Amino acid sequence: MRYKTHLSFMKILLSAFLFIIFYNHSFSQENTKIIDSLKHVISTKPSDSIKIKLYSDLCWYYGRVSNDSAFYYGNLALKLSKKTKNEVGEAQAYNDIGILHYRIGNFSESNTLYHKSLKIRKRLNDSLGLASLYNKLGISYQKTFEMDSAIFYGTKALEIYSDQGNIANVALIKNNIANIYNDLKQYQKALETHLEVEKIRFRTNDLKQLTYSYNNIGNTYLYLKDTIESINYYKKGIEIAEENNFESELATLYNNYGTILISEYKTKEAINVLNKALTLREKLNDRYGIVSTAINIGRLNLIEGDLIKASNNFHLALNNAIKTSAKEQEMLAYSSLIDYNIHLKNVDSISYYSDLYNKIKDTIYSTRITKEVADVQEKYNTAQRQKEILAQRADLAEKELNLNKKNTQLIGLSILAVILAILGYLLYNQQKLKNKQLKKENELKQALVKIETQNRLQDQRLRISRDLHDNIGAQLTFIISSIENLQYGFKIKNEKLTSKLGSISAFTKETIYELRDTIWAMNKSQITFEDLQTRISNFIDKADLSSRNTTFSFHVADDIKRNKVFTSVQGMNIYRIIQEAVNNAIKYAEAKAINVTISEENNGLSIAIKDNGKGFDINKLDHGNGLNNIKKRAQDLGANVSINSEIDKGTLMILNV
Repeated sequence: MRYKTHLSFMKILLSAFLFIIFYNHSFSQENTKIIDSLKHVISTKPSDSIKIKLYSDLCWYYGRVSNDSAFYYGNLALKLSKKTKNEVGEAQAYNDIGILHYRIGNFSESNTLYHKSLKIRKRLNDSLGLASLYNKLGISYQKTFEMDSAIFYGTKALEIYSDQGNIANVALIKNNIANIYNDLKQYQKALETHLEVEKIRFRTNDLKQLTYSYNNIGNTYLYLKDTIESINYYKKGIEIAEENNFESELATLYNNYGTILISEYKTKEAINVLNKALTLREKLNDRYGIVSTAINIGRLNLIEGDLIKASNNFHLALNNAIKTSAKEQEMLAYSSLIDYNIHLKNVDSISYYSDLYNKIKDTIYSTRITKEVADVQEKYNTAQRQKEILAQRADLAEKELNLNKKNTQLIGLSILAVILAILGYLLYNQQKLKNKQLKKENELKQALVKIETQNRLQDQRLRISRDLHDNIGAQLTFIISSIENLQYGFKIKNEKLTSKLGSISAFTKETIYELRDTIWAMNKSQITFEDLQTRISNFIDKADLSSRNTTFSFHVADDIKRNKVFTSVQGMNIYRIIQEAVNNAIKYAEAKAINVTISEENNGLSIAIKDNGKGFDINKLDHGNGLNNIKKRAQDLGANVSINSEIDKGTLMILNV
């Protein structure tokens, strides 16, 4: 009976796998049938190892249907793999969940998961799995414009696939490396590589990958200013993508073709094509792609004078670029917002977005990245040349065993001369490109003298804050240390003296905290709402830890505008008022609960600090330094502060900025 049950289960499992293979390249409605089949197999209660494989397959097929379900089954596979110590399943689960994060533009999280999978597959010596992960990491790092990492992992994948003679994957990796050449503005080299990849994919009739190649070749011809060839390849790709319903590839081709229509002043046709691209990308939740398309549509809106739509599209692009950590895309969004504010003649906004633009630009085009990319590429080229030389020497040794030593030395010297000549040529080209880049950077620096002056002022601030930290901070710390040495070293028994020393030590520590807050404000030319929120939250957390008899809460309204920016003085005054109000409630009110709430009122901030302490009569209170400081800081802010308190009913302070 047990044998028959096992045989029946194997038939069901075999049927399910045959079903998966048969429909592997079918449309999304057929994915549902595959999913149902996999769930049926799970219902038969197979072994843990088979169940892990089924969860993994469900994660993959749901990835094209429902992200929530895909994440659910991916996490089930990971949990069961860890529980049963199945390292193969665990590595695959990290890989599958990483792919899901990549598809929604969460590149930072996908890279973290890929590296976890990579660690396990190295331990298992899984060369094919390693090559696949290296390729995914290369593509993901390219999306965030970390080109040193992108080319490093791409070449590692290429080495494995080349050694195994895997032509299709060699073409895939070469395609990715060609795209990196494009990003590095080596367009002719990129075109040669893309055309080489296109021939392989045409020969193997790989339609989806061929669509990628046509798009990439069109892009490269556009960089080379050959618009006719670019349009020709875009249209080839669109034709195949429409026939086969390749939505992701079609969205990219529509976007790229739309940019050419913009340059040819075919505005209506361009908007039509770009809207098709944006609709597809929003459907696919392709945040990275939404950025470029929204920017293109926004620029058309600006040309047509529709400023509201232009602003909406540029901010849509910026929000998606920030969410995906795509630095180059974020830089393009800032550039668009600069153009938009130039059109409005809004000088403050131009300066603000120019500053953000230059910070991103400096990160992307730093000398370190350029040097490391060149170093890694040269290491790969050297390794390839060494392999070729070794192969040639082995062939010569087999065919010409009687070749004399002198001829061998001459051949070796000739090969060395060729290598040196190639290296010299590469170094010359590299220096030439570097000189061009330096020239462009100098031109840009001349145009940004005003911004550089602001940077120098910021540097002066930083130097002052470092002096405060290194000198005054160190002296205060020395005072605390000296007091503690007096207390414990001399065993002082005088309670008044011990109490006094303790008070001095506590006051000194409090001064250090105040100094750190001041340095925090000085280190910033401006303080964003997020910076201020984080600082207040940290203060509340510390107060909660130090006050055992009091509970604290900090709440920020969901509808508040988080793009608010304060000067360092404004941000510091707001923070100090909240800090003073909370400290008063702790020290004098004997409150059991203290609540801090920030909401928006009349386009400004409304900050409420409420406690349930013993309260006081506001008319009879002799205002001390604390309340006077609060009112003075509010006056400096141009803000209104109101304090309501009743005996035994607590106190409410409201600051309207």
